[in-house]
Amino acid sequence: MSKPLTPSITPKLNLALIITVLITGALAFIQVYAIQSVLPVLMQEFHASAAAIGSTVGATILAVALTSPFLGMISDAFGRKAFIVGSVFFIAIPTLALSFVHSINWLWWLRFAQGVAVPGITVVLLAYLGEEFSGNTRIKLMSFYVSGTVLGGFLGRFLMGYLTDFMGWRQAFLIMGIISISGAVLVWKNLPASQKFEAKPQISTALITLWHHLHNRYILAACALGFCVLFSLVGCFTYINLYLDQPPYNLSSSQLANIFAVYLIGMIITPLSARLIVKFGTNLTVLIAMSLSIFGVLITLMHPLWVIVLALAIMSSGIFITQSSTITYISANVTEGRSLASGLYYMCYYAGGFAGSLLCGHAFESGGWFMTAVVLISVQLLAMLIGGVLMRKKA
Repeated sequence: MSKPLTPSITPKLNLALIITVLITGALAFIQVYAIQSVLPVLMQEFHASAAAIGSTVGATILAVALTSPFLGMISDAFGRKAFIVGSVFFIAIPTLALSFVHSINWLWWLRFAQGVAVPGITVVLLAYLGEEFSGNTRIKLMSFYVSGTVLGGFLGRFLMGYLTDFMGWRQAFLIMGIISISGAVLVWKNLPASQKFEAKPQISTALITLWHHLHNRYILAACALGFCVLFSLVGCFTYINLYLDQPPYNLSSSQLANIFAVYLIGMIITPLSARLIVKFGTNLTVLIAMSLSIFGVLITLMHPLWVIVLALAIMSSGIFITQSSTITYISANVTEGRSLASGLYYMCYYAGGFAGSLLCGHAFESGGWFMTAVVLISVQLLAMLIGGVLMRKKA
C-alpha cells in the first residue's frame, strides 16, 4: 500500500470516467436529502413539530460533519476506491431499516447512521480526483462530481416523493436502499483504481498535517464558506416543503418532489462554473453566485407558485456555483493531506447544514417562511464577505 501499483498509468479523461464520477457523486447524496419531500407525511405520522421533523434532515448532516475528518485521515493511510465502494454499500443498511421505524427517535438515529458513511464517498472521492488529475482536467471532473451531487439530491427527493404517493413511505425506503446496493456494484466495476496514491499510515504524520491545515488561511476561509453554503441550501429546501404543504398551496409528496426538479438546472450550470472560475477567479465567481442566490431567496417571498419555483432555481444555482468554486479552491491550495483537507471542509460544510436545519426550523416556527428567509439572507451576506475578502489570495 505504500507505493503506487502502476505509477506510469494515469486514467484518461473520457466519457466513461465522467459518467462514473457523476454517478458516484449522485450516490453520495441520493439518500441524504430524500426525506425532505416526505417531511409533511412523516410529521403527521409521528405527530412531530416542524423543528423536530426538520432535525431528521440535520441528523444525517451532523453525522457527516462529525466523521468527515476521521474518514479522511483513515483514507490517507489505507486507500481510496475501497472506501468509496464500501461507503456506498453501507448507506443502504440504515436506509433499508428506515422502512421499519415506529418512532421519531429511531428515525433520527437511522438517519444519523446514513450520514456516517457519506464522507467515505465525498471526502475520499475529492482526494482521489485531486491526486489522479491536474489542471483543467481536474476542474472539469470536480464540476461533474458536483453535478452528480446535484443529480443525487434531486433523484433522492423526486423518487422518495413519488414512491411514497404510489406505495407508501416505508416501501419507498426499501426501494431507495436497493438503489444504493446496485450503485455500489456499479462503482466497484467502473471506477479506476488509484495510480498515484501514497499511503501515510502514521498517526503522527496525520496530526502534523492537521496542524498545518488548521493554520492554512485558505483552508479555513473555504471551510467558513462551506458552512454558509449548506446552511442556505438545507435551510431553504427543508422548510420550503413545510411552507408549500400549507394553504393556499397544499402540495402532495409527489408535487413537492416535482419542486426539486429545479436541481436539474444545477447539473447544467455547475459544469459551466468551471469556465467562470477560470475566467474570473474564485473570489469574483463567489460574489456573483451568492448575489444570485440572495436574489432567489428574496423572490420566494412572492406568492405565485411558479414564481417560488423560479426563485428556488435561481437560489440553488448560485449555491451550486459557489460549492464548485470552493472545492476547486481547496484542491488548488492544498498539496499534501488532500483527504484530510477535504474532511475539514466537509466537517464545516455539513455543520452548516445541521445549523441550517436547526436555526431555520426555529425561525419557521416563530415567523413562518418570512423569518426563515431573513435568516437565510443573513448567512448568505456573510458568505459574500468570506468569498470576497477572506479567500482573496495575497499579492
